[in-house]
Amino acid sequence: MGRTNIVLDDKLMKKAMKLSDAKTKRELIDQALREYVRQREQRALLELYGSGMIDPDYDYKAARAGREM
Repeated sequence: MGRTNIVLDDKLMKKAMKLSDAKTKRELIDQALREYVRQREQRALLELYGSGMIDPDYDYKAARAGREM
């Protein structure tokens, strides 16, 4: 991917750097974007619950073990 120049809030960046284990701004932005995507994907999965698309009797442990469900 190519280079992108953006203007960031310095105070927000300093806070985020203190809260993270990131060593660079680039690493911090990468972590933040990954966390954002993870949260959105998790929210989408949670919205499926109760929609009838996930069987409440589904045994994920049996599926992982390769047993019949």
